Amino acid sequence: MDWTSKARPMKKVIITGGTGMVGKGVLLECLDHPFVAQVLSIGRTPLGINHSKLKELIISSFDDYSNVNDQLAGYDACYLCMGVSAAGLSEEEYFKLTHDYTLALAATLVSINPEMTCTYVSGQGTDSTEKGRTMWARVKGKTENDIFKLGFKQAFAFRPGAIIPLRGIKPSSKMYRFLITNLTWLIKLIKKLTPNAVVDTTQVGLAMINATLYGFGKNIITPKDIIQLSNQRDA
Repeated sequence: MDWTSKARPMKKVIITGGTGMVGKGVLLECLDHPFVAQVLSIGRTPLGINHSKLKELIISSFDDYSNVNDQLAGYDACYLCMGVSAAGLSEEEYFKLTHDYTLALAATLVSINPEMTCTYVSGQGTDSTEKGRTMWARVKGKTENDIFKLGFKQAFAFRPGAIIPLRGIKPSSKMYRFLITNLTWLIKLIKKLTPNAVVDTTQVGLAMINATLYGFGKNIITPKDIIQLSNQRDA
């Protein structure tokens, strides 16, 4: 990848969901990126990746970070990629896993690092009104809205639709893994016919980094915006 020689401050970033498809894609791009100095992965299980930039914080609960505040200080961005499927969950269960866990970390981070950029992975169809009939969309919408209210220097909600995993990444969802394994040709056809409707994991990762480095004109990021951001370079 060609980068211009213009100096830009190195960034230290935090990632959640690094074992998932999107989170791992973002993680790999951060580890390779010349403007990312350090990556802290937060999760319940080790990633199994050795890299000079990578640190890991293994936690047992996503409810409370008060005992690890010192390990969260000094970071410039957080990429909140952890997520679960709503299938089989009650609204109360899904709300805790999606909203409460995300806000517990986000609120802690903004209190420690007020100049931080926060990026949350949501999804197409998210309901910003929080009043629609689709449960997951309402919960995601409230999660986005509550993150925007926390006071981060910058806050973005990424709403990708179909995502093509690259760099050997395997989807963690059985349904999506089946789709990618058996219908990749269809996704690629959709990408060819409607280029702005489908993104890949590399584009998502680069777009998050570039939103941190350069900012963006709106806080809800569509697939078209992801593609645009992924191509951003220093002038």
